[in-house]
Amino acid sequence: MSEPLIIGAVAYTPNVVTIWEGMRDYFAGSPAEMDFVLFSNYGRQVDALLAGSIDIAWNTNLAWVRTVAQTDGACRALAMRDTDTVFRTMFVARSGSALAGLEALRGRRLALGSRDSAQASILPLYFLARADIKTEDLELVRMNSDLGKHGDTGRSELDALRAVLDERADAAAIGINTWEAIGREELMPGAFEAFWQSPTYSHCNFTALPTLGDDRAAPWVDQLLAMDWDNPHHRPILEMEGLRRWVAPKLDGYASLFAAVQEQGIPPRW
Repeated sequence: MSEPLIIGAVAYTPNVVTIWEGMRDYFAGSPAEMDFVLFSNYGRQVDALLAGSIDIAWNTNLAWVRTVAQTDGACRALAMRDTDTVFRTMFVARSGSALAGLEALRGRRLALGSRDSAQASILPLYFLARADIKTEDLELVRMNSDLGKHGDTGRSELDALRAVLDERADAAAIGINTWEAIGREELMPGAFEAFWQSPTYSHCNFTALPTLGDDRAAPWVDQLLAMDWDNPHHRPILEMEGLRRWVAPKLDGYASLFAAVQEQGIPPRW
């Protein structure tokens, strides 16, 4: 039997260990056994993938874009969550603010998440530019509170929401997962309303280099896609990772982020 595949993931929350121990147990005894290595940030994880010290990286959309840039497009996406295919950015304000549409942000203060967060900083600026709203047309309040983790912790988005509640900002840009968590966990019940939502785009994916052959990658992907929401042994892992099923990559969903990174001059590495 071949050596287990080594999967890289970023430790953005304590339950990441529980998730990946569960994933390792799920793959145990299959034709595609795996182990995992945790990183403190996505820069180091991408470096490890490029260096060959891990076989597959569980990447954010920005980490994917940067891997594409550093491999001249030679890398490939293996799979993603169903929720990664329909990600959105939400522009929110305090309930009763009467803001409507992006045009309402002219002359106002917009709180953004960490500058390396696609959903809460990079893409919000891209969507504003599509609406012909320049950065000088409003005041940006930046919350760079979890740099390196590409917004995965959600901390910078919660900081942006608090800035709105504290009247240091008039609105905030956050990811759909944070928006849904506000209601689901009743963190700030009824405090906010969404006044604009973006088109859908793709978020995370499992990224590999051409050095990982199909003879090793295909069995692993097949086993991954076989995880079943209706199986009580599988569901806890799927729930913690925020999906109901693993799916094939939707690569056209990264077009907006590729364009945003180019327009904003974001380098392949920070």
